[in-house]
Amino acid sequence: MDEQQETTTPAEGDNAMAQAVAAAMGGSVDGATAVADTDADGEEVVVEIDPTGRLVEPAKNGFHWGTGRRKDARARVRIRPGTGLFQINGKDSADFFPREVDQKAIAGPLESLKVLKKVDVYVNAEGGGITGQAGAVRMGLGRALEALYPDAHQILRDDGHLSRDARMVERKKPGRHGARRGHQWGKR
Repeated sequence: MDEQQETTTPAEGDNAMAQAVAAAMGGSVDGATAVADTDADGEEVVVEIDPTGRLVEPAKNGFHWGTGRRKDARARVRIRPGTGLFQINGKDSADFFPREVDQKAIAGPLESLKVLKKVDVYVNAEGGGITGQAGAVRMGLGRALEALYPDAHQILRDDGHLSRDARMVERKKPGRHGARRGHQWGKR
């Protein structure tokens, strides 16, 4: 057993995968350095890899789509690899959602995968209110990221970015002023 074995153990295989991902992203894991592949002409080939380790073919039009809904709001989300641009209805995300809680909600899927500055996001949001639109953007972005990074499904699912919030406004009932509020009692 003093000799090194030719086969790799599962732990070594995981380390090799981590080193391959780090090398493709230009970083290192425990001293591993980035090594560029060369093609037949001797030119370096840059391999794009997602944070979960799978090579992904870009979509035909360069975008991956996701649709999100919450309450009466709908959001159509397009993403592509980029520099971190985040536009909603042609505005910057911070201008469209001024509240910090909404900004954190829409950035949640990107932060879960650690791709905040690696993906450009374009959103068309309509209907509902501000909080409903933020929830719709979060869900649509999670679905689009799943299309771009197929191995990220479990991470996005565990963090709740793919679950639809089914809560809706309760309907008004007959004989009442709202869903539950009855009429005001008069003394006589």
